[in-house]
Amino acid sequence: MSGSYTRLLLIRHGATAANEQRPYILQGNGINGPLSEKGEAQAKSVSEFLSQTKIDAIYCSPLVRAQQTATEIARPHGIAPTPIEGIHEVNVGLWEGQSWEAIMESHPEEYKTFINASGEIPYLGGESYQDVLNRSKPVIEGLVEKHPGETVVIVAHNVVNRAYLADIMNKPINEAKAIRQVNTCVNIIRYQENDRELDTLNSYLHLTEDLVL
Repeated sequence: MSGSYTRLLLIRHGATAANEQRPYILQGNGINGPLSEKGEAQAKSVSEFLSQTKIDAIYCSPLVRAQQTATEIARPHGIAPTPIEGIHEVNVGLWEGQSWEAIMESHPEEYKTFINASGEIPYLGGESYQDVLNRSKPVIEGLVEKHPGETVVIVAHNVVNRAYLADIMNKPINEAKAIRQVNTCVNIIRYQENDRELDTLNSYLHLTEDLVL
């Protein structure tokens, strides 16, 4: 890919209390808490990291954790982030706020089925990775199309990013769950005409060791 292109920085939000809880609990679109102290530090770190990068537009999920992260990233650029429907986190249904250990005990068969085919099988009462891709991909690519030749930031979520990145990498959707997305990681994607190319995956070089969960 050469010549003029549009660049997308696809970023996961900073950490929340749910992200830091051990054992880990599921945080879908039904939990809408703010960034934790660590999450705020992560957001400031990625903001400083990108402060010298020319950014033309910033969009984010309407959930609080994404909006707070986007606001911090936008601060050095004098841009107001725009919340966008369709890129909110996955609906995890009945498993919202539960640990995987608790889910294995309460819904062993559904858990096993989901883990084996999370791309196609939804979280119990919620969405699958394919569902998330179907709703978020047109939104993401529509935003990119609005900014030809520019650099766009989108602050989204773990499952949204995983599903879209799997699509970019031509991976089966059932493999999306294995794509790691650290809080405030930066993924860089280039678009030119009908081509998409992943330049950087899950970069968190801006984080000090104590900020990586």
